[in-house]
Amino acid sequence: MIICSCNVLSDQDVRSAVDAKRTRSISQVYGCLGCRPKCGHCARAIRRLMDEALGSACASCNGCARSSES
Repeated sequence: MIICSCNVLSDQDVRSAVDAKRTRSISQVYGCLGCRPKCGHCARAIRRLMDEALGSACASCNGCARSSES
């Protein structure tokens, strides 16, 4: 599914960038994908995808401070 129509970024593109680089900000995602934000309408969707990807990675990590909080 296309998440960013300005840069034609799919949800898979965003997930791949997060998985590969463990990006922590939307601007880092754009940088990893070789583009820049334009209109900004996709920011919430990108943040949601980042949270999902990082949340699932964190849940599977044994030494993470976040997973010991739960």
